[in-house]
Amino acid sequence: MLRSIFFITTLPVCVACLTSWSVETDHSTAGKHGFFEIREEARRFIAQENAKGRGQWDVLEPNAKVLVPRCAVPLLAQWTPKSLGRSKASVTVICAAAVPNGVMRRWNVHVPVKRKPARP
Repeated sequence: MLRSIFFITTLPVCVACLTSWSVETDHSTAGKHGFFEIREEARRFIAQENAKGRGQWDVLEPNAKVLVPRCAVPLLAQWTPKSLGRSKASVTVICAAAVPNGVMRRWNVHVPVKRKPARP
């Protein structure tokens, strides 16, 4: 019974925390790499691609379910290869060397993109 009361009273607090989360406020810390910085690297890459005139793209938000350790080197970005089987276009943000941790040495985060609407 006590567990039920605890769960019911803490649920609104958890929901409030989740609804207040956004990519804009998710910056890197000593232990994890923030989605803000990951999305910004994808935006830099897409800005370069858009400048080449091969199409116009907008960067969407990375999957909030992904948690990656802090990257020890500058991030890189590239188009996600079609061979990976992704159904929609995306940019892969790459960390070639994460700070030492017990989980992963390097990581990739796929950031979805969409074509900008054609101008009339």
